[in-house]
Amino acid sequence: MHTRTLGQGLEVSAVGLGAMGMSQSYGPNPGTRDDMIAVLRGAVDRGVMFVDTAEVYGPYVNEELVGEALEPLRDRVVIATKFGFDIEGGEGGLDSRPEQIRRVADASLRRLRTDRIDLFYQHRVDPDVPIEDVAGTVGELVAEGKVGHLGLSEASAATIRRAHATHPVTAVQSEYSLWTRDPEPEVLPTLAELGIGFVPFSPLGKGFLTGTVTSAQTFADGDIRATIPRFTEANRAANQALVDHVRALAAAKGATPGQVALAWLLAQQPWVVPIPGTRRIERVEENAAATTVPLSADDLADLDALTARVGVHGDRYGERHMRLVGH
Repeated sequence: MHTRTLGQGLEVSAVGLGAMGMSQSYGPNPGTRDDMIAVLRGAVDRGVMFVDTAEVYGPYVNEELVGEALEPLRDRVVIATKFGFDIEGGEGGLDSRPEQIRRVADASLRRLRTDRIDLFYQHRVDPDVPIEDVAGTVGELVAEGKVGHLGLSEASAATIRRAHATHPVTAVQSEYSLWTRDPEPEVLPTLAELGIGFVPFSPLGKGFLTGTVTSAQTFADGDIRATIPRFTEANRAANQALVDHVRALAAAKGATPGQVALAWLLAQQPWVVPIPGTRRIERVEENAAATTVPLSADDLADLDALTARVGVHGDRYGERHMRLVGH
């Protein structure tokens, strides 16, 4: 797989791997811990050298899984993790105080079995802590060698600018896909101006853009999609037209719908690096092959206009989660 460069010269594979679903959010994992270790190591062997985790996934167990899996391959992979939630408080609140950032960094280093966090994201912007204090603290950790790069997640353009003025931001991570276009008006132009990379999470629309989620599907206990307005039965039925269009284009290209969705993202900018999640090595291979799917200018223009043409039904998060984004 070819590589791409995020901000500050951080080189990663063109497609990464989001590890969250190995521990939470998509119902019971059909595989064992050893199976997930094999998927993570197999991904690196197939050229996926950018793995995303967070302390809150589990919490904690996802970092432990990634640490165990990648310890023997550490020099071949860029590991990103995140701080910013008050996990011990038990209420799901935010905490990006400098002392908390330092505590999380040290704990994450232990769980990840490494001496450095390559990319350290603020998971959600904490309105009670100035972003300058957050960026400055991560900058100190960079100077100490514990962290390589600063990242932000679901931040507004104004917050990105303020953070970047304090310490260079390497990457911003937000939800972005064919049916979630929120970053386009303000965030992406700001990143282009400042030389910051962009890492779309849920690039396959939490599985919907693969064409494998039907309107009649029942989600298992623990599957976050059961709580998301966009995934109600009625909204899935209404959004099917979008997937049908992507599926038809994929068939013409000899590709899968998921590969077309990823290829569209890759075509947006050379500094865009999606991180689809999966628990199966065959999906890792499928996602990685999206880098070879040729989309013409006409294909891209057609896909660009797709959501405006057919519409997207339902919010991407419930009300509580939506309050945490865009600050």
